[in-house]
Parts: sequence; structure tokens; C-alpha cells
Amino acid sequence: MAGTAGAVRRVGRWVRLLAAVAVSCCAAVGTVRLVAPATGGPDGAPPGVESQLSFVRAALDDGAGDEAQQLFPEGYFFLHALYGLARVESGMRGPQGEQRSRALREARWALGRLDADAGRAPFSAELVPAYGVFYRGWTNWLRGGVLMLQPPGKRDAAEVRRFRADSAALAAAFDASPTPYLAAYPGQAWPVDSTVAVASLRLHDALFPAAYGETVGRWLGAVRQRLDPATGLLPHRADVVTGAPAEVARGTSQSMIQRFLVDVDPEFAAEQYLRFRDRYVVRTLGLGPTVREYPAGTDGPADVDSGPLPFGVSFSATVVTLGAAQAHGDASLAGALAQYVEVAGVPVGTPWSKRYAFGLVPVGDAFLAWSKTARPWVADGVPAPVASVSGWWRAPLLTLFLVVGAAPWTRAAVRRLRHRRAGRRGACGPEADRARAAVGR
Repeated sequence: MAGTAGAVRRVGRWVRLLAAVAVSCCAAVGTVRLVAPATGGPDGAPPGVESQLSFVRAALDDGAGDEAQQLFPEGYFFLHALYGLARVESGMRGPQGEQRSRALREARWALGRLDADAGRAPFSAELVPAYGVFYRGWTNWLRGGVLMLQPPGKRDAAEVRRFRADSAALAAAFDASPTPYLAAYPGQAWPVDSTVAVASLRLHDALFPAAYGETVGRWLGAVRQRLDPATGLLPHRADVVTGAPAEVARGTSQSMIQRFLVDVDPEFAAEQYLRFRDRYVVRTLGLGPTVREYPAGTDGPADVDSGPLPFGVSFSATVVTLGAAQAHGDASLAGALAQYVEVAGVPVGTPWSKRYAFGLVPVGDAFLAWSKTARPWVADGVPAPVASVSGWWRAPLLTLFLVVGAAPWTRAAVRRLRHRRAGRRGACGPEADRARAAVGR
């Protein structure tokens, strides 16, 4: 029995030791992720993005697009569109050669999936332009990205014709509309969708002889007259007939608007970005920066776009704001958001892929890859805003990791210290004096 009890104690000690090592290793990994660079800026290769894109492509091949469609109305579309856009950015950051050729193949593949029936299925062909501004704006932006990957004199003629035709259709719809916000679905308009479409017109004029400057100028003038009165930002939802604000500006749409508006009008975008940053970017519980779905001081219901809103924070808006910050040259905020996501997103890597949240929501990986590769496609020399995040934001989390990492060893350290002190007392006590006296006699 004594032998069995001893074996049990030894096993228990080993279990406790392994648990202590595991906890300390997790704390060490969190510390590294919190301080290691997690973005590549406007020109560098963002760490881990290629591995993320490998995971997203494999997930798409396994039917992740159809699964995403069950989660929200544009799930299939967004997963393919964001994958294609991140591939475009990845290709533009590399030299001409196999990397760019692969990016072009993958972006074309994603665009082909959007041009198929499954990509158009949620949208109405009866809208103007056909299938609505959401579908036409995002596909036109991606198609322009595909053209950007090709040398100007060697662009595919059919792709050029399609891009020009779709740009003309979008411009005609904006010119004929009494509101700057075209419908994405029958009777429904979201300003973010029109912002993407107008950015694609700017992209057209950057790739080819300018044709839509007046259209964009009129759009901007109409937008300025229809800002959300509570925040001074583009509203989340607008009246489809008049363009009047129908819902307060929200983080999920604002984070995307700020990503694209910089390519429409950098000066107006800079003003809008600072308004957004001041009202929506917060440090929840004093930890890393996050983005609220509703302006600070107000709350509202969650939906499929925002996801759950713990403490009013939207995880999707937080991820997309990373890209908006990078597009505006706000390196301190972009870097802080990326590092915080590296900790909170629980990334899991293999030699071939990388995924966040254990890969349970591939569309989240697509949004993150797209955000980490963000930069303006049209605007040049966008002035960086004044930094709003200092390196000290990490201090509470670093302290937490230090405490957690040291905690499993504290009990053993205290026990050893007590034994050492007891040993010293024993060496200096009355019994020790008598023993020394006996040795002396």
C-alpha cells in the first residue's frame, strides 16, 4: 500500500509539474505575441498572412463559402471577395514573378466564383445597377485589383472591357439617383456599399483616362449633406429614396467606410477617420484597443454583422478597423490592434497554414488577412494622423502574463524558502549549541 501511495504522489507531482510548464509556456507565448510586430505596414509582407490565405483557400475548397452563407446574407460573397482582395494585395507587395502570377490566378478564381450564380444568388437583378450596388461595387473593386496585378500594356482585354462597362453602369446609376446611397437590396440602402462602389470609380480613373471625377464630386457633395447628426459620420443605414440617415453610424460599417473613403477623397476621409477613432475606439477593461459598435456612451442591439457585443465591442469591427488604421497611416493603432488580435484571437499555426479561433469561422480569417494587407490603392502620400495609442497599452497584459506565468511556481518557491529558513533556525537553535558543546568536550 505504501508503494502504491508513493507512486500516486509521484504521478501527482509530474502532473502538477507539466501543468505548471504548460501555463508558463502559454504566458510566454502571449508575451511574445503582444510585443512582436504583427503588421507589415503599407509595403512589407504581414507576418503569417500567406499561411492564413492557404487556410482560407483550403476552407473554400471544402465548402466554407456555403457554410458562411448560412451565418449571414453575404457570407459566401464576402469570403470569396476578401480572399481575392487579400491575394491582390499579397501579389502587389511582391516582385513580378511566380508570387504575383499566383496572386493573379487566385484573385481571378475568387472573382469567377462571384461572377457565378452562387455569387449573385442573394441579390436582385431588378435593381439599378443590376444586382445592386453591394454586388457591383465589390466585384468592380476586385476586378480593378486583378487589373492592377497585370502590367499596363499586357492587361487582359476582356477584363478591361468588363471593368470599364461595370464602372460606366455604376456611374450612370449614381448620376441618375436623387440620393448618394444606391440600393443593395430592394428598398434597402447602406452607405458603406456606395462608398465601395465610388472608390472603384476612383480606381478606374487611376488605371485609365479619368472619366468619373464629376460623378465622384457630386457624390461627395450629397454625402456631406446627409451625415449622421449624432456623430457627423456617414450613417449605418439610409432612406433608399432620399438618402436621409436612418440609423446612427455603427462600428461594423464605419470600419469599412474608413478603409475605402481614403481612396475617394483623402481630406474628407482624414476628418471622418478622426471622428470615428475618437468615438468608437476604446480600451475595454483597460486592456487592448477595441472598437465599439455604437458610439461611446450609447448602446444598441447586436445583429449578424456585429456579432455579440460584450461591453459594447464588436469583434468584426475591431478586425476591420485594423485595416482602416493601416490605410490611413495610423501605424500605432494598426499595430496595437494586430498585436491584441494575436493574443485574443488564439491563432494556431502549422508549417502550412495559420488560423484564428481554431479555424471555426474562416470568414473571420479572411477579414483579418484583408485588414493586415490594407493600404490605399488610389491615394498617394496620405498624411498620418496623430498617434492615439502609446506602447504602454501593453503594460496591464504584460503584468497579467507575468503573474500567470509565475503563479504555478510560487507555491514551490515559498515552500523552499520556508524550509531554508527552518534549516537556518535549526542550525542556530539550543539543540545545535548543545551538540557543538558536546563535540568540544
